[in-house]
Amino acid sequence: MTILHLRRARTSLVLDARGPGLPRVVHWGGDVGNLDDDGLRHLVDATVPPVVPSSFDEPTVLSLLPELSAGWSGRPGLAGHRDGRDWSTAFRLDGLDVDQPADTAALVTVRASDPAAGLALTIEIALDPYGLLTIRHRLRNDGDSAYELRELTPVLPVPAVATELLDLTGRWCRERSPQRHPWQQGAWVREGRHGRTGHDATLLLVAGTAGFGFGHGEVWAVHTAWSGDHVTFAERRPTGESTLGGGELLAPGEVRLGPGESYETPLLYAVWSDDGLDGLSDVLHSHLRARPGHPRSPRPVTLNVWEAVYFDHDLDRLRALADRAAQIGVERFVLDDGWFRGRRDDTAGLGDWYVDESVWPDGLQPLIDHVTGRGLQFGLWVEPEMVNPDSDLFRAHPDWLLAVPGRLPPAWRNQQVLDLGRPEAYDHLLERLDALLSDHPGISYLKWDQNRDLTEAGHHGRPGVHGQTLAVYRLFDELRRRHPGVEIESCSSGGARVDLAILARTDRVWASDCNDALERLSIQRWTGLLLPPELVGTHIGPERSHTTNRVHDLGFRAATALFGHHGIEWDIASISAAEQTELAAWVALHKRLRPLLHAGRVVRVDHPDPAVWAHGVVAGDATRAVYAVARLATSVTQTPGAVRLPGLDPARRYRVRPVADVPVPATIDRSAPTWLAAGVTLTGAALARLGVQLPALHPEQSLVLEVTAIG
Repeated sequence: MTILHLRRARTSLVLDARGPGLPRVVHWGGDVGNLDDDGLRHLVDATVPPVVPSSFDEPTVLSLLPELSAGWSGRPGLAGHRDGRDWSTAFRLDGLDVDQPADTAALVTVRASDPAAGLALTIEIALDPYGLLTIRHRLRNDGDSAYELRELTPVLPVPAVATELLDLTGRWCRERSPQRHPWQQGAWVREGRHGRTGHDATLLLVAGTAGFGFGHGEVWAVHTAWSGDHVTFAERRPTGESTLGGGELLAPGEVRLGPGESYETPLLYAVWSDDGLDGLSDVLHSHLRARPGHPRSPRPVTLNVWEAVYFDHDLDRLRALADRAAQIGVERFVLDDGWFRGRRDDTAGLGDWYVDESVWPDGLQPLIDHVTGRGLQFGLWVEPEMVNPDSDLFRAHPDWLLAVPGRLPPAWRNQQVLDLGRPEAYDHLLERLDALLSDHPGISYLKWDQNRDLTEAGHHGRPGVHGQTLAVYRLFDELRRRHPGVEIESCSSGGARVDLAILARTDRVWASDCNDALERLSIQRWTGLLLPPELVGTHIGPERSHTTNRVHDLGFRAATALFGHHGIEWDIASISAAEQTELAAWVALHKRLRPLLHAGRVVRVDHPDPAVWAHGVVAGDATRAVYAVARLATSVTQTPGAVRLPGLDPARRYRVRPVADVPVPATIDRSAPTWLAAGVTLTGAALARLGVQLPALHPEQSLVLEVTAIG
């Protein structure tokens, strides 16, 4: 065996795989240089901890799977038993497969076993060309009796210089709320027991050096790519070790491996940066954009008609909305909830995926033909995983539910959950969705919703979240195989199913059911920590938000929605001529900027005034950029100070000016900075270090700036 050094994009992973036990991570973080075998041995020697009084007689080291047999007293990497036996393991290294091509991911497969426990372990590690690390464990039961698995979790060490933690929490309509605190001794554990990713799920759990921000500091982060119950944690031991990890959260008895059966963990994504949080996003966004299945065509500007008509489906009214949408420049029209049998409100009909003949006597085709005839794509809302008790499907198959015998889980939005681990329920859903798309080839987009937690989710008397999650993945995969041209949005009462496993099967996420532009600034900022703008639906809502009752002018709403997969969630058939003109201008601006917004590098500004937020996107060649500055509230000082514009080429000169396509917001500042009218030309270094003074925007106003390289 050997010491392995994986290097990609300024990131190093050093593994001591000399045996006889499992490999340990000697270093994960910044590049340690081109070390030969002798240099790697010295590096390993330099990192072995000392033997201290009242401790083990040999140094304890942390392997890729922490074990009690190695002296580890923190969170276990593996927990399970065989009727009370084989609860502790001592894996021995059997072999390594290493592939380090020059221009793609470096891959390592570790093979290990514990014959006494009757278990075999495979660990797959990849470091991609952008510096993104992924780890996955696979456990096989080689014994002659069942093995009950409670936990199998990849873990990575983090150096002691990381002294702060940042993660995200939230709720419906306020997803992605950041929380930050010192990293002290003990475990900071984020568990999601929702049966879905959850509104409160942390997209990334970040550890970093003191005071790290968007543009500065050294940071390490992990993401658990799983759409069911999961755990992500940071642990600091009194013995000195600090770790980040994550995996699936299993219920008692949920995974019971028979002889020869295997369990595979979700992928744990891990990323390091010495350029702060934006550096993490650079790596993640680059990885996602390089996927073979990443959306390549321009992301269509979308009109979703939910907040325009709700359940009131009228063909003439919807045609009028499509006509107005085409005039404004919309490219995709989505018919939301209410089109299927018995669905006049949210108490009935879920599960009966047939067009409601009483509302649509001629079916959906007349609307589809009208929409596509105006040059728009047609999309449709579905919520296949759920069922209303008031539905034909429930009445025919009350046993098709995720539930414990003898009782139903608490109702949620008048819904229960179909048990897709039952082949007959799975086959029924697949047949209905396949028929819907086959009978209506004009449907090119599904808004796939999932509006409740999986509570007391039983499958044949045993916990069923694990099987349900895998069945949902299979359903997505098979539907995509049969209809490869149909795009799918992951919506889960807003942002409750946002993770990289669901995004391997979908084309974007709906970040939140809240379209209030002020709330959306934060939701989108922190969703963007993981996802690039083109994967996040960002819509212009109505003047008065139906979730917060706040009122915002069109400019603020539109500037907030500009930086994502753009769309509209508003009754545009009832707006004034002036609003229609301005809305069309914002749509045109987005289309003009779309190649930049959906391919460039996302930057977020660390501004000292919490009332001022700024963010932008910079082209890969640094020739162009667009920034938005938003005033969230009044400031303590009379003016908030200049706003820096990071991410540009320090040596180049740039012209900065407000975008000319849309009106500059009216402000209370009677003497706006002189440069505002004609623009200003400065070097990238000056813009990053000094920035520009802005007009005194009202609270809840935004200014969009366009930056163009000169020469």
